[in-house]
Amino acid sequence: MKLLLDENLSRKLVVRLAELYPESAHVVELDLPERPDREIWEVAKSRDFVIVSTDRDFYELATTIGPPPKVAWLRRWTHPARDAEMVLRREAIRTEFSADPELGVLVLDRN
Repeated sequence: MKLLLDENLSRKLVVRLAELYPESAHVVELDLPERPDREIWEVAKSRDFVIVSTDRDFYELATTIGPPPKVAWLRRWTHPARDAEMVLRREAIRTEFSADPELGVLVLDRN
């Protein structure tokens, strides 16, 4: 599974999580900052990324349109990058999310 981190998350997470999520990227690396969500959605879909965001808009796209791409939504997120790293490391064991083509959204909280 490779992640596409939205602009509301630290770019440092790509490097910090590289061993778990190889080939991941940040929207800045793909020249997508400040682009419409739908454009980011289409890039993620075409390149087989899972979008990771604190933005509810991607959650809504995933529940309306459905996968692909899949979305990992960090709900009500106001925590530092180290907490996002911790949650994404903890959730790496959720292989059913990546394996099931019908599952489009993974809602994550800090706890």
